[in-house]
Amino acid sequence: MQDQNQQQAYDRGTSIFSPDGRLYQVEYAREAVKRGSASIGIQTNDGVVLAAEINIRSSLMEPSSIEKLHKTDKHIGVASAGHAADVRKLVDKARQHAQVEQWRYDQPIDVETLTTAVCDDIQEHTQKGGTRPFGVGLLIGGIHEGDPRLFEVTPAGTASEWRATAIGVNSNELQAALEEQYRADLSLDDGIRAVLRALENVTDDELLATDISVATIDTDSNRYEIVNEETVAEHLSGVSTSDE
Repeated sequence: MQDQNQQQAYDRGTSIFSPDGRLYQVEYAREAVKRGSASIGIQTNDGVVLAAEINIRSSLMEPSSIEKLHKTDKHIGVASAGHAADVRKLVDKARQHAQVEQWRYDQPIDVETLTTAVCDDIQEHTQKGGTRPFGVGLLIGGIHEGDPRLFEVTPAGTASEWRATAIGVNSNELQAALEEQYRADLSLDDGIRAVLRALENVTDDELLATDISVATIDTDSNRYEIVNEETVAEHLSGVSTSDE
């Protein structure tokens, strides 16, 4: 009982370490990410693929109003898992960082530089009074000098670079599926099929094109593009055929 009371005491302070070195509010923010609908990123020879599940709570809801993938600059995209309002705030900050870099240095922001700036914004909320950590995880993908880059950002404000990774619900199972499928010579289309196959493996019902958003940033155009629903359906059909 005493240990429980002690934990509750440190729960009330969003920026206070417990005696065993834990920030409970940051840990709870990580749990919020795990409960969010899944997002996946994969790095290929030709660029980066970002994909995200879309959870539609009602047939009356307009699917296009659910944003899980975000363009932060012409060559950088973000996939998210967690609280939608927190995502919106961080994406707005990321866009501001990109605009300031363009205005100040007359050049597009580097993917790693943008990731670091967003991490700084997140980390600040783990040490200031009167705030709480952002309950969101991000995958930031883009192209820098012809090279695809993919980073995962956590609610603690830390970043790590990946060839392929997943966040949100079923992230462990999705990660295992990506590890099985990943190859160093993947094309952009291969990457799209890989993320769709991973999502299909953890979905109880049939995965439809309306259930997922997909975006690519390819090395040729150096641009973030949303993959249209018809193309996603074609890739899903190819995935289902190859699995038979």
